[in-house]
Amino acid sequence: MIRQTAEKLIVDLEKSELLNNSLQDVVKRVPGVIVTNNGINFAGRSDVRILINGKTTDYMDTDTLLRDLPADNIAKVELIEQPGAEFDAEGSGPIINIILKKNVRLGTHGNINAWLGEDEGFEFGTSASLASYKNKLNWQLNVGQSNPTWRDDLFITRTVNNSSTNEKEIYDQKTIEPYDPKRLWVGGSLDYYLNDNHSVGLGTRFNNTTSSRVSTARATVTSPSQAINIFSDNTFDRDRNTFSFNPYYEYKTDSNKLLIDFNYVNFADNSFNTVLKAAGNNFNFSDQQYFQDGKFTIKTTRIDYTKTFSDNFKLSLGSKHSNVNTDSDLKLFEEDNTNQFVFQPNASDRFLIDEDIFAFYTKINGTTGKWSYSAGLRYEYSNTEGTSVGQNTILGRKISKVFPSASVSRKVSESLGVNLAYSFRIRRPNYSSLNSFVTAYDPLTTEQGNTNLIPAFTNNLQFNLTFDNQPFFTVSYSKTRDDLFLFISQNDATAQISRTTINLQDRENWNFRFFGPLDFIDGLEGFSGIIVDYNKFQSGIAGIVTAPFKLTKWNYGWYTQASYGLPWDISAEMSSYFGSGALEGQIDVGWIGDLSFSFGKKFMNDRLKVNLGINKVLNRGFVGTVNYDNINANIESNGSRQNVQLRFTYNFGSKFGKKKTKRDGSKDEENRIDDNN
Repeated sequence: MIRQTAEKLIVDLEKSELLNNSLQDVVKRVPGVIVTNNGINFAGRSDVRILINGKTTDYMDTDTLLRDLPADNIAKVELIEQPGAEFDAEGSGPIINIILKKNVRLGTHGNINAWLGEDEGFEFGTSASLASYKNKLNWQLNVGQSNPTWRDDLFITRTVNNSSTNEKEIYDQKTIEPYDPKRLWVGGSLDYYLNDNHSVGLGTRFNNTTSSRVSTARATVTSPSQAINIFSDNTFDRDRNTFSFNPYYEYKTDSNKLLIDFNYVNFADNSFNTVLKAAGNNFNFSDQQYFQDGKFTIKTTRIDYTKTFSDNFKLSLGSKHSNVNTDSDLKLFEEDNTNQFVFQPNASDRFLIDEDIFAFYTKINGTTGKWSYSAGLRYEYSNTEGTSVGQNTILGRKISKVFPSASVSRKVSESLGVNLAYSFRIRRPNYSSLNSFVTAYDPLTTEQGNTNLIPAFTNNLQFNLTFDNQPFFTVSYSKTRDDLFLFISQNDATAQISRTTINLQDRENWNFRFFGPLDFIDGLEGFSGIIVDYNKFQSGIAGIVTAPFKLTKWNYGWYTQASYGLPWDISAEMSSYFGSGALEGQIDVGWIGDLSFSFGKKFMNDRLKVNLGINKVLNRGFVGTVNYDNINANIESNGSRQNVQLRFTYNFGSKFGKKKTKRDGSKDEENRIDDNN
């Protein structure tokens, strides 16, 4: 079920009976991918992008996507470390492209899903889909809702040499943040085949997420002269809506394919939070209220053409235009001596972004004897204008760049093959990181945007040795200029920690992977492997970095994914990862580990499937240290511990039918909207 090419690694779930509850379970099946409380990591890199059918998802945060997308809808997963010219040059790390199952069954069919579990409390969800394929008309509808629960805990112990009192102070901070969002989505698609060569269609989707939670922050400050409690509660209320509309036209013959695709996305995020003093606090600070409203509109037009000259040669070319408009409005209110919240104009701002990106690409694919190759060029021109209404400033940025990519493969023997690939890419700053806002999470922690950010550029090179087209041995190297880096700084006078994204001079990443199948063990399927990666972050004296900056670390990991048949036709799976530690920005993370199990059984002539997932049976969270410049801190970030989820899936209607090729597209600007619940 696993196949390695020069450009990507493919995990074909349609050829496997692996048990999966959600996309999070599926992603764990990809060799080398680690899912932690802080997101997805691959080969020592956390800058992983997720696409759905070549597009970024309508969801606006990775956690929602991982938890809510049912695995039964997924046909295959592509891990693309060396994207070709047909992909946007956006992103310095690998791409995980989720290919959804197509409606290929004649007649009418559907499925009903229901799940329940226990994480940070009782959680549940339901969804249903219905599809029909008759004559020239093919349509699908889906609807769902979920009420997940989880928790993020943050523990920080800092030693601060207070410049005001000349005393050494110990800050013992604890933040507990529960999540219980309510999510609702509805969507559908319609395809009409005018004749054997022409088809038109459209897809649409609406998502709504509401979230109300209270984060508790408790900090105790001790010094030779005093002890202070800084206790606060931060209440969050968020209402997020996403609407997308995606019409297309496709012309296809045996040797020609033309796709014209338009995509419209409207995203609105209304957020309100209040930082209040809590019982036991004896530190003087003002209660604050934040109103943060964001509106994002994305319009993308794409044209792709492919000409197949023969079985051994193919030419592709296309163009794309994206227009992105964002409107982020922050209003800060601070409590005065009369217990009234007063508007603070100097700490409030409205930030507007207008961005146009035009791209053109061409690519060739061919085979000659035992050799196969691809080569492409992508040209991108972007014009970005940011306006701070409160500060009455306008920042402009224009980028014109050519992005080459190439790969070559050769069969050394019947089983052994080698391939080499190269790509050059750009990573633009997230829209939210360009905002000039200062957001307070508690009296000691703030995050600030940076309007001076510039894009990062990355060269990637990779060598693969394959056995029976499966990954066997891989060496990859990447170097990034002006790397986008989340920087942590500390004010010794106030002891406040501030986070902001900056540009580092460069970043280097080496990765070595060795994988092997487990099917030599009777009854066992899967793979196991060793991963070694090296990261180096470096910068000179520039901007917010006040001293030469250099961090390096090697990481060693062992990864295993296995499935086994138990009595009574019960299928069992195990996934595990254990690593020596890594760099997460400035944080030197210690060893990590994870062990999870899944069990499944089918009933009613395979129409009913029952899955039980037991996650984090053994789990060590994010434990690390920061020791840079004036920061000396121990950090532990943990989510929920062991959690259990039981899922029921019932399929009804027709079971078989002809395959009908469907289109693909892209709306790759959405992934730069990175708000969390």
